Amino acid sequence: MIKVFFGDHPPPYFHAIYGEYNALVSIESLEIIEGDLLGRAQKMVIDWAEMYQQDLLRMWNDQEFQKLPPLRGRLKRGRSVAN
Repeated sequence: MIKVFFGDHPPPYFHAIYGEYNALVSIESLEIIEGDLLGRAQKMVIDWAEMYQQDLLRMWNDQEFQKLPPLRGRLKRGRSVAN
């Protein structure tokens, strides 16, 4: 699950949540700035964020919600990731 909270403190970031794992990802650098994700989930989140980086920055700056295509992928053992 990907979440952006308007009115949060800088730098621009979003929350990436997968099961018990939670990470804050910088929108500008696309690096995890707090928390952690499983390796494969982390890669899928970063790849997704790279595709929608400009949209995420615009949302952060304008503080207007914009629906983005969901994060989709498969993890081992058939578990899927979707936001």
